[in-house]
Amino acid sequence: MIRVELPPPLCALMHINGEVVVDVAEEATQRHVLDAIEARYPALRGTMRDQVTGKRRAYLRFYAGGQDLSHESPDTPLPEAVVTGAEPYLIVGAIVGG
Repeated sequence: MIRVELPPPLCALMHINGEVVVDVAEEATQRHVLDAIEARYPALRGTMRDQVTGKRRAYLRFYAGGQDLSHESPDTPLPEAVVTGAEPYLIVGAIVGG
């Protein structure tokens, strides 16, 4: 079971409180976690990553174990603390402005 914290706009879309728990049958990678979220919450398909290319959306960042994984390969294994549920996998809306 992997804990995932979602940004407020996605929580509002799904009427959830911010953290979801998903089962990942395969190795715990960003790709498999996002696959599990989209399978459980089909309305989120295309909101976190492009449905054709699989690349993350520009204004979202992915964090795990205190590290920014946004530019890492989606197939890189997640840190042990996230896999065991001790820490959440964070999907954070980027702040823009100038």
